[in-house]
Amino acid sequence: MTDRYAVIGNPIEQSKSPLIHTAFAQVTGQDIDYTKVLAPLGGFAQAVDAFRAAGGRGMNVTAPFKLDAFAYATNLAPSAQMAGAVNAMKFDGDKVYAENFDGLGLVRDVVHNLDCPLQGRRVLILGAGGATRGALLPLLAQSPAEVVIVNRTVAKAQELAGLARQHQMGQVPVHGMGYADVAGAFDVVLNATSASLTSELPPLPMTVFAPDCLAYDLTYGKGLTPFLKLARQAGVTRLADGVGMLAEQAAEAFNWWRGVRPETAAVIEQITVPLI
Repeated sequence: MTDRYAVIGNPIEQSKSPLIHTAFAQVTGQDIDYTKVLAPLGGFAQAVDAFRAAGGRGMNVTAPFKLDAFAYATNLAPSAQMAGAVNAMKFDGDKVYAENFDGLGLVRDVVHNLDCPLQGRRVLILGAGGATRGALLPLLAQSPAEVVIVNRTVAKAQELAGLARQHQMGQVPVHGMGYADVAGAFDVVLNATSASLTSELPPLPMTVFAPDCLAYDLTYGKGLTPFLKLARQAGVTRLADGVGMLAEQAAEAFNWWRGVRPETAAVIEQITVPLI
């Protein structure tokens, strides 16, 4: 019998999740039907209830419902607890299991697809919102030399850095600060702000980019964003957007649901927008 899955959001028409998961099902021989669910604002729980009542087995969750999914879940994985947000749910009777695979997807893309080991590297993360919260524990598990979180609201960066130190027992130095206080060059610079969605540029000095730096924008499908343009102007040749992260977090969810992890290379190639 065909098992039903979906992605829920508002808006949802732009989502690549049906394309990705349908491709995964084809290459792994899994019998699933994957659709989009447009839920009204304020109507997340009712939309999920209806999907479950119709036999739905699991859902991916996108904006603006990741906090709603956090509240809706009955069983939160540590990844979701740290992120304070949920991007994948699995239904079993009255149980709603919840995960956040964004951080695992990011690390998998950086380390494996882009061949950029994080161990011993200085990592700078722009932004202290949900995307950074979701990425922190998987990043710290790679044993970088240092992680610096920078944010316009300094207190948010400092609070998140303290939370990260608490969760990983201080094994990796984690600091939070404002843009004006960033010093030195970094091996990996991750833009986890929403600035690229509005074609804005965080107030970042060019000096943060080390000569062999990887500049990575978690936004995808926007081409050469202002952040990536700044990195290129600073001499950075290793530029990436979040399309690989999208595919890798989807593969993690697929594996969680179906017990088989699909290869991602073909999907990444299919949905990549050139950085021009």
